Amino acid sequence: MPTAESSSWLGWLRPDGRKGVRNLILVLYTVECAQYVAHAIARDEPDTHVIGFSGCYDNAYAIRLMLALARHPNVGAALAVGLGCEYTQAGRLAQLVRESGRPADDFLIQETGGTTRSIDHGKSILHKLRSQIKDVARVPMTLADLTVGCECGGSDGTSGLAGNPVVGRFFDYLVDAGGRAIFEETVEQIGLKEILLQRAAHPSALQQLARAYDKAESYCKSVRQWSASPGNFAGGLTTIEEKSLGAFAKSGSRPIQGVVRVSESPPSPGLWLMDSVPDPHYMQFGYTNPNDTEGIMDLISGGCQIVLFVTGRGSVIGSPISPLIKITGNARTYEKMREDMDFNAGLVLSGEQTLDASALDLLALTLRVASGEPSKPEKLGHREYFIMYKHQDTPGLQQGCHA
Repeated sequence: MPTAESSSWLGWLRPDGRKGVRNLILVLYTVECAQYVAHAIARDEPDTHVIGFSGCYDNAYAIRLMLALARHPNVGAALAVGLGCEYTQAGRLAQLVRESGRPADDFLIQETGGTTRSIDHGKSILHKLRSQIKDVARVPMTLADLTVGCECGGSDGTSGLAGNPVVGRFFDYLVDAGGRAIFEETVEQIGLKEILLQRAAHPSALQQLARAYDKAESYCKSVRQWSASPGNFAGGLTTIEEKSLGAFAKSGSRPIQGVVRVSESPPSPGLWLMDSVPDPHYMQFGYTNPNDTEGIMDLISGGCQIVLFVTGRGSVIGSPISPLIKITGNARTYEKMREDMDFNAGLVLSGEQTLDASALDLLALTLRVASGEPSKPEKLGHREYFIMYKHQDTPGLQQGCHA
């Protein structure tokens, strides 16, 4: 079984003590009106990613999420770009990023003089930021330094039989080595309350898990949607309970230490559940059924340096900031979409590999990506992201964003 001592590579040390597997510059836009300029600034710039919030009005969830992403261990510096009349202030975001010890800058398009001047100005700032982070200390990393998240989507019958169980066994290895593992999608645990609570590591964790489950169930009832789609049914799933059992398999077998919320990193090693469902009084505003891209961004905001995405039917998404490793338990999907899929867990179903052997192969791939090898979404340039209006019981800035 792998241990923290058996695998080591070099990462980037951040001021808060966390370590990154990439050294990126993040361009943040604070309103939809600024997104074109932000993307143009980052275009053709190495190791530069873009995220942004399209809303014009203030939303604490979105601001905390963007701050967590700008102060992520894989991010070395940030540039905030605003139009100038929106509620979310680019200057305030940059100030808080600087307080975390990272270089950061900002400007407003209205004050800079329009599209072309803003793009040129932004690119000049990127060059300055890049020179400031090129000598960030490289330090050894082990499994104990990793936080890895998992999302599943586009599920079929193989997801619960192979894709998610392989991730679950990988999570067991990671937790045993002193790392942090986060799984999400409480709306895909409907029908499993008793099973979920049996995994609680202690009474406090049990209370947190029960509250997260009840909120998810209430949400699904209120919007009259359950996390099942025509594609799931076409892939062989029949009930929400069946899908939930398959989705829960990605959590592995270790005790669940508790619940973290969006923009909050696990406070200690172990296995954690992320609750991304909005609070009851806010459920009807701009938030319907969760989607895979939003869930992946939530996991990254929790400090995940790498995210695993299990999909039986296939997917062509990627993510900014943290490499996305795409896993399928369907060998036919893997063959049809080799360009996009990183890992074939279908070998377990065909009998060509044991669950343990497949999980160890996934561990080896994850370590190669952590060491700098690009995942397939990275190679293709996929950097999908989605930040919505939402309200949630979020932690304070100091606790949640490692300021």
